[in-house]
Amino acid sequence: MKAKSEEIRRRFPRITMNLVMVFIFWIISVVVPPTVGSITVPGINVNLGFLVLIVTVIIMAIFLIRALSDALVLGDILVDIVVRRLGIKEERSPKRAARDFVYIISIILVVTAVSPMLAIVNADLLNVAVTYVALGLIILLIYDIGRILYKIIEQKAELLADRLAQMGEKTESSE
Repeated sequence: MKAKSEEIRRRFPRITMNLVMVFIFWIISVVVPPTVGSITVPGINVNLGFLVLIVTVIIMAIFLIRALSDALVLGDILVDIVVRRLGIKEERSPKRAARDFVYIISIILVVTAVSPMLAIVNADLLNVAVTYVALGLIILLIYDIGRILYKIIEQKAELLADRLAQMGEKTESSE
């Protein structure tokens, strides 16, 4: 757990600063191009406002990509925490992926059963909340299934690469 808390302490400020930079460059891209709109850059014959807009969008994209890469790591940590709180064991096996799939089906069935009852009571806001919470849980479990399948495929690919490397070494030594 200490490694996860250190990862959060390291990445959260980076995400925040990257998002602040995205916001600053978004403001620049909104304010500056109209003020320099009629100026043409000599040599390349491009409107300066358009050039400023392109440069700021590229810089925003760079900061956004950096923020998203950190957010993915924090997302993994958050998924681990939520999945553990849901009572799902920590193993990374096909059984866990199958269990996640059963949970998804159960969530869909429960929400499908509860929604008409909430409609009868005329609790539209509660119905929407239940739907969004269920959707969030389903997305979380689908992401967890994807991580499990990715790890399994990665392990199998590493085993295959090791076997191919061993076969390559045997053919080199026999020559």
